[in-house]
Amino acid sequence: MDIMKKPLVIITGPTAVGKTELSIELAKKINGEIISADSVQVYRQMNIGSAKITTEEMQGIPHHLIDILEPDEAFNIALFKELCCNAIKDIYGRGKIPVIVGGTGFYIQSVVYDVAFEDTAVDDIRKKYEFLHKEHGSLYIHNLLKNVDPKSADSIHPNNYKRVIRALEYYEQTGEKISGHNESQRQNDSPYNFGYFVLNCDRQLLYDRINKRVDLMLETGLVDELIFLKEKYKVNRQMVSMQALGYKEILDYLDGQISLDEAVYLIKRDTRHFAKRQLTWFRREREVIWVDKDALSGIDNQLNFIMDKLSEKNIIE
Repeated sequence: MDIMKKPLVIITGPTAVGKTELSIELAKKINGEIISADSVQVYRQMNIGSAKITTEEMQGIPHHLIDILEPDEAFNIALFKELCCNAIKDIYGRGKIPVIVGGTGFYIQSVVYDVAFEDTAVDDIRKKYEFLHKEHGSLYIHNLLKNVDPKSADSIHPNNYKRVIRALEYYEQTGEKISGHNESQRQNDSPYNFGYFVLNCDRQLLYDRINKRVDLMLETGLVDELIFLKEKYKVNRQMVSMQALGYKEILDYLDGQISLDEAVYLIKRDTRHFAKRQLTWFRREREVIWVDKDALSGIDNQLNFIMDKLSEKNIIE
């Protein structure tokens, strides 16, 4: 590793594994500032369903890319990369170490390996697939993608129709599979001297934490949060923000499509499935360091493990 490269630390892992507390304590130790790699916490007023960190929980550690967009605005990976790289430069300018924290692996990869995003969108192509989605639904266009790029179809959930359409756009305009493009970009040499840590714990324990987190969201007002968003922003299922787990299900409940019990069941089930896909993604990544929370019980042991690895990689002295 070229020690002349600037330091970068990543703390990631599946949803509800416990990234927030550990990242705060780590930032204190290494004079760091945190950049959120979360596609929902970027939105203002979407606090409960995103399990957004509170000011008190930040404990004085600056956080970036939180509360920067309104719920009716679009957010995508190219915008994330631009904003994240700007935040990294800003943090370096203050002589501190950026710590990227979140569970969106593709977002993290875009920064760590400097993935390029060509603007290949053509309005007519996009409108065609948006029309097909509206007429036939998410599974229909997901099957279209499966026919031309099975690898992308495997990695993109059918409900994430924006990414499905993006992949179809790319294939139709370039004749190439976006999965191949992304794979080649993953081989890029990183511009950073980085430590990429993935937290994990016993699968059943993780699922129990997810279920309890969803219950807490309901208890603390997730339904009221969606009612407010509907009134103020006229949110609907076509908005990027409303594709998020927890929000789309409660929105369907408020729109009379499902019962509240069904909505809660779907949130828990789909969040567990999402956590499983996150772990699958991280296992494919290069140069990650797994932090086994079962073996390293207690935050002090986890911190000591991470600090030792950062020292070995010359990321900290």
